[in-house]
Amino acid sequence: MAIDQATTPDPTQAPAATDGERADLLGMLAKHRHFLRFTTRDLTDEQAGLRTTVSELCLGGLIKHVTAAERNWAAFIVDGPSVMGDFTAMTEADWARRADDFRMLPGETLAGVLADYAEVARRTDELVATLPDLGATQPLPKAPWFQAETEWSARRVLMHIIAETAQHAGHADIIRESLDGAKSMG
Repeated sequence: MAIDQATTPDPTQAPAATDGERADLLGMLAKHRHFLRFTTRDLTDEQAGLRTTVSELCLGGLIKHVTAAERNWAAFIVDGPSVMGDFTAMTEADWARRADDFRMLPGETLAGVLADYAEVARRTDELVATLPDLGATQPLPKAPWFQAETEWSARRVLMHIIAETAQHAGHADIIRESLDGAKSMG
């Protein structure tokens, strides 16, 4: 069962109290968001944009990417695959624009990136708290990495957001340690 616009939460209303499964999902997501944000403590904008490994990743870019991914997946829960686009039809220019999610661009600040992430997190938490049914499904968008004709429930999407946040928090920890020796844990 897909969720339609009529069932989207009213952003002017406080989210419903969460317990049980929803509290578990939001608690795990909050833990991994914390570790991702924590990797940027005491950094300048310049440091947040530095590449410290052979990859293109930097701390600010990782947070931008996780923010965009969480925003898109939360919208997917409500509106389905149309909000994600058709990845099989993307041009080189589309891929280049998407790559900008992984780096700090001129004029971007770490404070701005973190504020955007906090707002997306707030909206996702509110959505999870007020969703009528975590079992509601949507068909996945067209992409080379998804099996065709597959649907994901809101629950599965939330687990994906958690996994992606945790994975990138680990990447961020490596980047931060390479930058100045600081560690998130240990």
